[in-house]
Amino acid sequence: MDCIKSRAQRVERPIRVVQFGEGNFLRAFVDYMLDIANEKGCFDGNILIVKPIAFGTLERFERQDNLYTVMLRGRADGKTIEDERLITSIAGTASPHDDPDCLAELAKIDTLQYIVSNTTEAGIALTGDEQLADRPAMSFPGKLTQLLYARFNHFNGAADKGVTMLPVELIEANGKKLKECVLKLAEKWNLGEGFTKWLNESCRFCSTLVDRIVTGHPKEAAEICERLGYQDELLDVGEPFGLWVVECDDPEKLAEELPLHKAGLPVIYTDNQKPYRERKVRILNGAHTSSVLGAYLAGEDIVRNMMVNPLTRAYVERAVYDELLPTVPLPKDEVRAFAEAVMERFENPFIDHALLSISLNSVSKWRARVLPGLKDNVAANGKLPSCLSFSLAALIAFYTPVEQGDMQLFGLRGEEKYSIRDDQPVLDFFWENKDVTFEKCFVEKFLAREDFWGENLNAIPGLTDRVAECLAAIKAEGMSKVIARVTEE
Repeated sequence: MDCIKSRAQRVERPIRVVQFGEGNFLRAFVDYMLDIANEKGCFDGNILIVKPIAFGTLERFERQDNLYTVMLRGRADGKTIEDERLITSIAGTASPHDDPDCLAELAKIDTLQYIVSNTTEAGIALTGDEQLADRPAMSFPGKLTQLLYARFNHFNGAADKGVTMLPVELIEANGKKLKECVLKLAEKWNLGEGFTKWLNESCRFCSTLVDRIVTGHPKEAAEICERLGYQDELLDVGEPFGLWVVECDDPEKLAEELPLHKAGLPVIYTDNQKPYRERKVRILNGAHTSSVLGAYLAGEDIVRNMMVNPLTRAYVERAVYDELLPTVPLPKDEVRAFAEAVMERFENPFIDHALLSISLNSVSKWRARVLPGLKDNVAANGKLPSCLSFSLAALIAFYTPVEQGDMQLFGLRGEEKYSIRDDQPVLDFFWENKDVTFEKCFVEKFLAREDFWGENLNAIPGLTDRVAECLAAIKAEGMSKVIARVTEE
């Protein structure tokens, strides 16, 4: 089989992006978008990848001259899609842990404009004992501060050498939190008022919201490479859907500087990403959390089959279109289009997304993803939403234990045991109350746990009785019959 280097060559362009992270998501999301923007004449810049941790090597990138393939597979616009793209925009790689001078050299790149990162949710944090003299600092904010300070000094604080930070770590306000870390280190390391002023006036720390499922290197990679006709150790697979919301104080200016949207890419520049975050959390995540526990107890195991089953699909559609969609503070046609895309994502024939994997930590997920929509429905309509209130009863039914294990409980679906995983106080509550047989008594105790919900949910008019009634019906009639009735209410 041919080597990937026989099929393409890296295109020489100025290095405009330094990227902390070499993982699957960045390569199938940010790098994929920048590669398209280069092809369409909207960017003209290459990416230099920096390995942010000491663990692992970059040998695969070196062997393939930093070339790799992104394959997007799934459903979009009513069609099944399998599309591959050979990425040619990676200029090279660097490792501060192997080359202590690496960050100082990166700081000198005249054309550098953007720093992208994905260092996991725990990456935007300080270690507490880092020093400027460390080679390199252990944390990502520490490395970033070292790079920015070296750049500030090398270019004598020139305003036009400021950099735009585009972190994609999955935490809210990621840009703001990254800036807080850098400013704390600038103060701790006594880097001076001039550097702090340059950070505040010449650099941007954007907060971003990203959305694409990336499954990475597929188990059938050998078959795919055979079809492609070349070997690719870095083959990366994701879904067609993508969304990148970039929040900054001057979105129009950033859109002119980095016009990814002009390449037809799903990038939104805004000074307020909150509505888009609410849309994702309520529609995508809320659909998952309000449906998968009931669907599992009704006999389904993966998201795609949940959407094929007419019973559970009707429930998901009712929950999304009638109860979650109206609560999102964006134009309704935009929200409906997003919801329709979510339905197609759930139908992806190439991803077996297990309902049990989504069930992890469902209590905190229900609080963040479903409770706000339920309360908004009550405020707007004066009554409880049928599906969302039922979903709390489905959660209780799913969490009903028959056995205790190490940091988990076990429930029973027919004769099959399944794992219940959540924070220990949640598991302790369900185990300690497993013998409470009167549904309303149990529900009252559960809804009263302000440490679970942030408030006493018994105060929501009718919710306690509704959940208790649904729970009793599930026990008496089975999950499938109750789902059918709830969907028709």
